Amino acid sequence: MSTHLVTGAGSGIGEVVARRLLERGDDVVVLARDAGRAREMTASLPGATALVGDLAQPGRLSWAFSKQPLPERIDSLIHVAGVVDLGPVAELPPSLWEQQLAVNLVGPAELTRLLLPVLRVSRGRVIFVNSGAGLHAHAGWAAYAASKHGLRALADALRAEEAEHGVLVTSIYPGRTATPMQERVHQQEGREYDAARYITPESVATTILTALDLPPDAALTDLTVRPAG
Repeated sequence: MSTHLVTGAGSGIGEVVARRLLERGDDVVVLARDAGRAREMTASLPGATALVGDLAQPGRLSWAFSKQPLPERIDSLIHVAGVVDLGPVAELPPSLWEQQLAVNLVGPAELTRLLLPVLRVSRGRVIFVNSGAGLHAHAGWAAYAASKHGLRALADALRAEEAEHGVLVTSIYPGRTATPMQERVHQQEGREYDAARYITPESVATTILTALDLPPDAALTDLTVRPAG
């Protein structure tokens, strides 16, 4: 039985991944931003346990973890959580840059740093669910794309640094996926949302599990997933 820590498990891709792992008998720890959210998430994901820490405040993660027991073993750290706020560079205030960089990049970097000792022991995997925006930036997407380009750099550097410790690192770049975040993006874009046009969270979750379940002598480094149509 393996133990996985999943961020972003409150909805969308992260929730499907956590549920699939639980259904097959693995142990799942979800990251929740506060105690109230932890209760909600463990109630909706029976069998999961929660670790409280807010990715929007990376500098406080170490303090938060010092106040609660950490898992003794982690076989994979699956980064799914993310936030998006669109806007042209000429109009996007620093607060929205800071929030997206914190949750999408600095938070994952700090969470990974804090958990590397146990990941090294298990020779585990770190999976970053990135975005098509981590490969190409379009008008109105500067802050989000910058955070995701940075996440790609983080993954590449981590992969090189941790190879000697046996920690394997994968970046997955889904196209537009039918999640609550995608619905929010459409609201910001002023467009009608049609979930049927996009990849399902279940399809992206299958991709994540494929990377997760490879034999220990193999690793997917970068994987792009796009809607079939």
